[in-house]
Amino acid sequence: MIRKVLIANRGEIALRIARTCREMGIATVAVHSEADRFSAAVEYADQAVHIGPGPPKKSYLYMPNIIEAALQHGVDAIHPGYGFLSEDPDFAQACAENGLILIGPRPEVMEKAGDKAGVRALMAAAGLPVLPGSDGPAGTVGEAERVAASIGFPLIIKASGGGGGRGITVVHSPADFAAAYRRTAHQARMIFGNGEVYLERYLPAARHVEVQILADEHGRTVHLGERDCSLQRRNQKLIEEAPAPDLPPGLAARLGEYATAGARAIGYTGAGTMEFLVAPDGSATFMELNARIQVEHPVTEMVTGLDLVREQIRVASGLPLSLTQDETRPRGASIECRSNAEDPDAGFRPAAGRLKVFRPPGGPFVRVDSGFAEGDEIPPHYDSLIAKVVVWAPTRDEAIARADRALAEFAIDGPGVRTTVPLLRRLLAEPDFVHARHTTRFVDGLTP
Repeated sequence: MIRKVLIANRGEIALRIARTCREMGIATVAVHSEADRFSAAVEYADQAVHIGPGPPKKSYLYMPNIIEAALQHGVDAIHPGYGFLSEDPDFAQACAENGLILIGPRPEVMEKAGDKAGVRALMAAAGLPVLPGSDGPAGTVGEAERVAASIGFPLIIKASGGGGGRGITVVHSPADFAAAYRRTAHQARMIFGNGEVYLERYLPAARHVEVQILADEHGRTVHLGERDCSLQRRNQKLIEEAPAPDLPPGLAARLGEYATAGARAIGYTGAGTMEFLVAPDGSATFMELNARIQVEHPVTEMVTGLDLVREQIRVASGLPLSLTQDETRPRGASIECRSNAEDPDAGFRPAAGRLKVFRPPGGPFVRVDSGFAEGDEIPPHYDSLIAKVVVWAPTRDEAIARADRALAEFAIDGPGVRTTVPLLRRLLAEPDFVHARHTTRFVDGLTP
């Protein structure tokens, strides 16, 4: 069993991992940048190590310092959380070469999952439905134009090595294709170090539904039901819920079957997410595999009663999952709202500063995951997430009401600080959300 874990992340996910480790009797080491030296995760962990200045490339993305910190402090394993190095096969390989357990899939599986074009082909071979698109990377502009003509417009250009909603361009006409193709390939090369892109048919009105999977080294793979993540702003999620509401009869079960089949096909172990698009006609197609814990994992925890980080650690320790598929029985409804340090009325401009007031909500079945406290400064170097407000209730209508009540209680203020909380409350009240008619384009139609 793993006895000591280095947490190679920051903020709310670092604190959330440290809490589960403490419950399991596992010692923790928190790495931190100069900007996070007084953070909640650093204060909570058993030990802390400074790994560099604020910019991520010099700290949370700088592998040598993280590996060295792990070796110097005698840890058994590294938990990468989400973002940063969590889906980097080179980091997974570096851990293996230094005798460290990465709490995640094996390096070769992570590499396959990170190749969006390759994993799309692999899932299609495993029987998962996929949108019409290119077979692998699209090649030269001329080759891509021929593939685009066969797919039809609108279509979407995606970075093969992309993620986090970046490296994506929608093209509506052949006249715009060549320039969009070159631009996306250039962005992919600059952001991800890989200029390969692939093409897919674009669904302008679709729902984003994902399935949580768990798999161990003993051949057991289970799914924990689905989540709806359709309330997004420019591919960045704002509100997630479990289960996905108002799916066509039988679709949720089929998505679970697709997800477990896909996980087995790639040899997946640990916690991961299979993402799908659900079209207005009720058909579903595979989108991508995320080889890590997700930001929105708490909604699945709330409806299943499971600790997903605990399951990750069990699998990494060589233990079997603590449940079978027949024992997964989600109940009720859960909603997660992301409070970000952004100003929705100014095009979501970053609006960080010092948190002069920070009073999270409480009450029955309300969970707040945050790495901040009153008086903290929100660093400018990282994503804008301040806190996740997660609620559970017996029904979806009650969960919506509870989420709104919790957000109304959430007091966040400080010089220059603006948040997405007012927008989140507005979205919860929108009739199209209340009646589950929303799609991935819904928020963009409401905001600047």
